[in-house]
Amino acid sequence: MSSDGHFIQSFLEAQAAELGAAHNTLLSYGRDLRIFGDWLRERGQQLETAQRADVEAFLVASETEGLARATRARRLSSIKQFYRFAFEEGWRSDNPAIQITGPGREKRLPKILSVDEVDALLDAAAHLGRTPEEKLRTTCLMQLLYATGMRVSELVTLPVAAVRGDPRMILIRGKGGKERMVPLSQPAREALEHWLAFRDSAEEKRVADGHGPSLFLFPSRAKAGHLTRQSFFNTIKLLAREAHVDDGKVTPHTLRHAFATHLLQNGADLRAIQTLLGHADVATTEIYTHVLEERLRDLVLEHHPLATTRKSGGKTSSDGQ
Repeated sequence: MSSDGHFIQSFLEAQAAELGAAHNTLLSYGRDLRIFGDWLRERGQQLETAQRADVEAFLVASETEGLARATRARRLSSIKQFYRFAFEEGWRSDNPAIQITGPGREKRLPKILSVDEVDALLDAAAHLGRTPEEKLRTTCLMQLLYATGMRVSELVTLPVAAVRGDPRMILIRGKGGKERMVPLSQPAREALEHWLAFRDSAEEKRVADGHGPSLFLFPSRAKAGHLTRQSFFNTIKLLAREAHVDDGKVTPHTLRHAFATHLLQNGADLRAIQTLLGHADVATTEIYTHVLEERLRDLVLEHHPLATTRKSGGKTSSDGQ
């Protein structure tokens, strides 16, 4: 393994062991750093000796390639994380990327589902599937997702032990092993009760046939032992078509966004949304402030005395005029 490859591998192992970085995050880091390393080698440089000017030149080259802003921002983030680790480990006496500011990520608002569209999806879930088991499972998945705002990875790997006993709140283990409590709505609790009864009965038969019991709420024959994200993604696309909702904007993640948006529209506090979504930084949650701003504007227009209008002599006139 080259020296660059050794450094990258050590960095990735540390990210996984110390920070609990997700598999996809590690793949992204590794890919970005290998691209940067290859670019440096073509210019007679290597990761261990690269300077600030080299990092900046690489970013310029990435922009010249026509890469999207988000891609360039991610590459810089990977490089920054790597060199911070290299400095802390003593591989380097400096951090060449510490003062570099990149293009930043555009805070684009995700596609939003209306309350009516979510209702249609939830109603359709009760009818989607070839068997009663599939219908109960899809209903439970959808109700839990919309009631809690869980990430899809958190949902499909949810331990069955976390939902025993008709809980009002459930414990979710999120990114980096961080835990948070989220409340369950009454429809979600009912869907959970029906699914658990069916699931447990099926599990008893499996165990009687010599199989080991599953630890997951949504067990599967897949290698991981639980329903896969891809399988649920395919289900939700079918569900969108069944509900006559544009399947281009229906994904597990847009249900998470709907959870946050609809809560804000109904008066929830942004900090509370941050906690429920499991965001480490409220800045991540601020993508939803457009909803808050719209609600506050409507509040002012409706209640501020200088913004009200009244009918006067058949005409609408502002107060004080």
